[in-house]
Amino acid sequence: MARLAATLRYEEVEVGAELPELVIDLTPTLIISTAIASRDYQDVHHDRDLAQQRGSKDIFMNILSSNGFVGRYVSDWAGPEALIRKVSIRLGAPNYPNDQMRMTGVVESKQLADGHGLLELSVRGRNGLGDHVSGKVSLALPRDGMER
Repeated sequence: MARLAATLRYEEVEVGAELPELVIDLTPTLIISTAIASRDYQDVHHDRDLAQQRGSKDIFMNILSSNGFVGRYVSDWAGPEALIRKVSIRLGAPNYPNDQMRMTGVVESKQLADGHGLLELSVRGRNGLGDHVSGKVSLALPRDGMER
């Protein structure tokens, strides 16, 4: 999915619209670097041997990285002027290296509130084991003829 240069307008989005799929390759480097970038130094996110000693089959992605990818997914779809107001996610199957996470989403509702165009999105990130992340994102989009 390509990042939009122009921001979607509230009037352009319909309830039931599906967001384009985003495929993220889960390399060991991605999992380790995003954990370190979020200052999560837990060994299960960067040391395979210690992760296995703790009962995991390999290192796995941390929740801050998963949350960041949800934000990226929605922001890339909506454009640079969109404002994420709330993210509520739940983790499921771990994101292990050498798999892919496929992000999908759908517009669940839209409403006008205090002059803002608000959307409620459902998002999901699936890997080879099942749902890694699922949840809701509340998003404000600019409206035609109005500033955000």
